[in-house]
Amino acid sequence: MSTPAAKICGLRRPEDAALAAEAGAAYLGVILAAGGPRTVSVAEARAVVAAASGVPVLGVVVREPVAEAIGAARAAGLAGLQLHGAYTAGDARAVAAAGLRAWRVLRLAADAAPPSAEDVAEGEVVLLEPHVPGRDGGTGVALPWPAARAALERVRVLAPRARVALAGGLRPETVAAAIAAVGPDIVDTSSGVEDAPGVKSAAALRRFLEAVHGHRAGR
Repeated sequence: MSTPAAKICGLRRPEDAALAAEAGAAYLGVILAAGGPRTVSVAEARAVVAAASGVPVLGVVVREPVAEAIGAARAAGLAGLQLHGAYTAGDARAVAAAGLRAWRVLRLAADAAPPSAEDVAEGEVVLLEPHVPGRDGGTGVALPWPAARAALERVRVLAPRARVALAGGLRPETVAAAIAAVGPDIVDTSSGVEDAPGVKSAAALRRFLEAVHGHRAGR
């Protein structure tokens, strides 16, 4: 099994972005959706991008109109958008047509039906995370690994060139086992490496990335 890429999401502080980039994160994320404790302004997102040393930074949106989200991403210098909500494959194509990377979130209950063709577009990144009623995301709740594995296998049947990311409750202590059980292309964490919402723990962040990469940073 190849080593997955790692994404550190929910960034607010430039110094956390710089540390994540230095420690080997392949992607970073900021929350543009209004209302949560990790939400950033366009100016704050731009500061994270500036500190990221060229590592792609994605903006997470939930209910924002796609055109508005694309405008915010361009203003902040983001590399792409993570579409978290009732977005469609057409929305993802609009993001891609604007020259941005498009990720779409597929929220799964433990007993969810398998993904359908409408849930997946060839070549995109599909992020699997648990469905928690009344919450949009960032719950720190883990997705049952058998459900995640079944969804991943279904995505690969529907769209062999799509990549699959896994999120939800991933921590330095659990991410290696999740990788072994599910086999994602990308693992994504936010609260699992935090001291407080939007404030990353340098030690936890490094341990998470070391666990993903299978070696101690700097060896």
